[in-house]
Amino acid sequence: MTRIAVCGAAGRMGRSIIEVCQADPEVRLTAAIERPGVPQIGQDAGDLAGVGRLGIPLVDDITAVIGEFDVLIDFTLADAVVRNLEKCKSAGKRVVIGTTGLEPGQRASVLEASKRVAIVSSPNMSIGVNLCFKLIELASRVVGEDADIEIIEAHHRHKKDAPSGTAMRMGEIIAETLGRDLGKCAVYGRQGHTGARNHETIGFATIRAGDIVGDHTVMFAAEGERIEITHRAGSRKTFATGAVRAAAWLMHMPAGLYDMQDVLGLRTST
Repeated sequence: MTRIAVCGAAGRMGRSIIEVCQADPEVRLTAAIERPGVPQIGQDAGDLAGVGRLGIPLVDDITAVIGEFDVLIDFTLADAVVRNLEKCKSAGKRVVIGTTGLEPGQRASVLEASKRVAIVSSPNMSIGVNLCFKLIELASRVVGEDADIEIIEAHHRHKKDAPSGTAMRMGEIIAETLGRDLGKCAVYGRQGHTGARNHETIGFATIRAGDIVGDHTVMFAAEGERIEITHRAGSRKTFATGAVRAAAWLMHMPAGLYDMQDVLGLRTST
């Protein structure tokens, strides 16, 4: 059975992961971690998540529980992810990273750590979103050269990065499939007299409002028809379920950097 630690356990995502762990017979929650100063430190993780007392107190130091888990699931801020990853690398612990908005240097740290431990890092842990990634790749191959491509994403008012990591990954998949450089063809919003649309543009539109969990649509608009691939998340539990599935999968994998396409066996499917 895979022993799991959750970092950011007092947050909305952390509580969802704890709830999913309790319902999954293949895993067991054994540690819950938060940043220093969080008022819930010392409280029972199960009580916080609403699943009943588990006898697992919330701690503010990952080193205090480093021997109590096999896989760390981390959806915290990018700086914290890198610090936690360094400690897990030293202890030989596997890591699932769901945090988005990592800077190039932070992504390099993840890649370096993957030489020592197995890591799943994905901009979106949802099984449905990762299926959409594959559908977007297929649509890009079939109609991408003939269509104008736009990506629309919407999230809650508290999300700090834009466009979302998921939207950016969708853009990367399209650009890679079509042999384009996303750094040169991406357009992030439009205003004023922009002129006619460049056909090779991959457009991004971002919405931040209310408590939207996460909506993503990729539009392939050609003459006379339009194809839209859409995913809407109604609950954070969809991301938590994917993250826990990734944690269990990692227990059978050697050191390396993986993503949810690997976890779901979509990497080589057609």
